[in-house]
Amino acid sequence: MRPNTSDIDKLDKLICIRLSEMEKKLLLKRCHQEGYLTLSDFCRAKLVKRREIRKIEVSREFVRVTQKLDYELNKIGVNLNQVARQINTQTIYQFTGSDRALFRKLLLELQGCFNLLQKYMDQIEKSD
Repeated sequence: MRPNTSDIDKLDKLICIRLSEMEKKLLLKRCHQEGYLTLSDFCRAKLVKRREIRKIEVSREFVRVTQKLDYELNKIGVNLNQVARQINTQTIYQFTGSDRALFRKLLLELQGCFNLLQKYMDQIEKSD
């Protein structure tokens, strides 16, 4: 037997809306794309803001670019660690012109990575 549902959790209230055939098809398509089992679950989640199931599909190019970014960010981290180690091993360390150049290069690389990530995040947000 099925356990009794509490009065708070009962889904016994009905709301009716009218849709065109095209609207209903689009709604059903979105429902399935987002991983909902029923149209009621989908509508309840969208209307009442319950936990949502979000499925984000990305292209192979996006995966390749993010893997490359991960590799580049790791290299930047290694460079920063080397600079920090060099600074910490000296009792008194004066920044040289090459140190400043290295920091500028790292900053430019980080900005490039951030800009690329922002571009892809904007694309993902537009597709929602």
